[in-house]
Amino acid sequence: MKILDVKVTVWEWNGIPPVSYSASIQGVERSTHMALLKIITDTGIEGHAFIGSALYSIGKDAQVIIDRYKPSLVGRNPLDRERIWQSLSKNALGWSPMRLIGGIDIALWDIAGKAAGVPIHQLMGGYRTSVPAYASSAVLPSPEAYAEEALKYKELGWTAYKIHPPSIPTTDIRICQVVRDAVGDDFRLMLDATWSYNYADAVSVGRVAEDLGFYWYEDPLPYDDINGYMKLKQALKIPIAATELPATGPTAYAPWILNQATDYLRGDPAIKGGLTSCLKTAHTAETFHMNYEVHHGGNSLTNVANMHLIMAIRNCEYFEVLLPDSAQKHGLVVDIEVDKYGMIHAPTGSGLGVEIDFDLIEHNKVMEL
Repeated sequence: MKILDVKVTVWEWNGIPPVSYSASIQGVERSTHMALLKIITDTGIEGHAFIGSALYSIGKDAQVIIDRYKPSLVGRNPLDRERIWQSLSKNALGWSPMRLIGGIDIALWDIAGKAAGVPIHQLMGGYRTSVPAYASSAVLPSPEAYAEEALKYKELGWTAYKIHPPSIPTTDIRICQVVRDAVGDDFRLMLDATWSYNYADAVSVGRVAEDLGFYWYEDPLPYDDINGYMKLKQALKIPIAATELPATGPTAYAPWILNQATDYLRGDPAIKGGLTSCLKTAHTAETFHMNYEVHHGGNSLTNVANMHLIMAIRNCEYFEVLLPDSAQKHGLVVDIEVDKYGMIHAPTGSGLGVEIDFDLIEHNKVMEL
C-alpha cells in the first residue's frame, strides 16, 4: 500500500456560541476555519482527520500541510506509522507542528483500521468498549450557575463534573463549596484552574478542594513550573493532574515523572502529536502506576480519536465532554453521545468508525488544496 495524495479541504464553521474556559479566553459569538485532512492510498482507502477547533482557526495550517508534509508522505506505506511519526516529529515543537503531526497520525491510524477491517481501539489492542464521561464546564457567571449545571448532569446519570472557574482564588473557593453542597458527597468533582495561580493561591485553593473531597486538582500552576508542582504535590493530598501543555511529544513527560511533580499525566492527540505519541505516553505512565487522563480534543473527529485511545488503555478513567455541546460538536453525521448511565461507547466500524458530514463541509467550503 502506498500514499498517492494528500488533500486538505478548508470549511467555515459559523455561529459558534460565546464560551470561555479560563480568565484569558473571553468568549464571543464567532466563526472559525476548520480543515479536513484526507490521505489517499493506491487501494482506494482514505484516512481522515479534522484540524482546528471552536476556539482557534487553522490559520495557514492547510498550506503548511501541503507544502511541508505532503512531499514527505506521498509514496510511503501508510502502515509505517511509527517510521512516519518519528520522521515528522523529529525536532518538532510547538502548537502548530504538533497539531498537524497529530492530524496526520490520526488519518494514518484511520487507514490502518480500515485496511484491517477493525476499529482503531482494537488495532491498538482493545481494553474495553465503554467508559464513563465527565461534564467539563465553561466559565459560568456565578457559583449557583455551576451548582445548577452540576446537578443537571448528576440527574442525567453522569458520575462526575469538572469546574473551570474564573481563576479568582476567593471566588473559585466559593464555587467549589457551593457545588459540593449542591451535589452531595456521592458525586465526583474535579477542579481545573487552567495554569492561573501562584504557589500560595494554589495551596489555598487546593486545600479547600482537598477538604471537599474533589477527585483531582488540574493545572493550578503555570505549565512550566515543575519546581512549583513538586512543592505543591508535597503540600497537598489531593491528586494533581498536569502536563496538558506544552505542545510536545512523549519525552517531555520524563522530568514530571522522575521528579514526582504530578499524580496524573494529561494529553491528547491534537496537542501531543497524535495517537502514536499518546499511546507511548499512556504505556509509560502505566509503568509508573499513573493515570493518563485524556482531555478534550478540540473538535468532533479528534474526540473520536480520543475515544479510541481511551478504549485501548487501562489507565484512563474518563472521557471529557467540554460544555456546552453546541460550541464543540460539528462536522459528524452522528457525534459522540453519553447514555443514561453516563457512559460513552466505542464505534464498531473500521478505522475511526464514524460518518463525516461531507455535505456540510462541501456547503461551507472555503478552499481545497
